Amino acid sequence: QVQVVESGGGLAQPGGSLRLSCKASGFIVSSRAMGWYRQAPGKGCEMVATIINTGGRSTYANSVKGRFTISRDNTKNMVYRQADNLETEDTAVYYCSPQCRSQGTRVTVSS
Repeated sequence: QVQVVESGGGLAQPGGSLRLSCKASGFIVSSRAMGWYRQAPGKGCEMVATIINTGGRSTYANSVKGRFTISRDNTKNMVYRQADNLETEDTAVYYCSPQCRSQGTRVTVSS
């Protein structure tokens, strides 16, 4: 069964850092492009970052460029999202499945 489980969400202060993890099962993360997506309160699902399966080239939404980093650990079959210099606008539920269809992990950025 193909499944992803996100973890690592919580409360962070503006300017702080937070790392999210995505554990995949039923498929190998290195065999396909992976990504992080988010859905803020009252808004739709948006792409945050993606990483391709060959070469590891990544792309980012303009709103997070320079602050977020997506990475992949093939030995653990996991994908990560490191966020630095968090902003209140980063408050959302984060998913590592397209269209935000997995369980997600909630991130709240507030002082």
